[in-house]
Amino acid sequence: MINDGRSVADVARSIGVHEMTLGKWVKKARDAQDGEPVRPLNEDERAELERLRSENRRLKMEAEFAKKVAAWFAKDQQ
Repeated sequence: MINDGRSVADVARSIGVHEMTLGKWVKKARDAQDGEPVRPLNEDERAELERLRSENRRLKMEAEFAKKVAAWFAKDQQ
């Protein structure tokens, strides 16, 4: 992508967003940089990123579980 060499499509699949949406975000980020180099994350930012990724995984699992429970109850009501 912007600095790690991965394609927009690959990253979009891995984070669960549409490729065109991510492409627009990347373009906006590149336009905002105006030639400024991207600085690496510091230790606190890296820790926050890892915490948010973990929270995101947990929330996705909870949402998936809620969908399955709702489907089960809907099936049970018929």
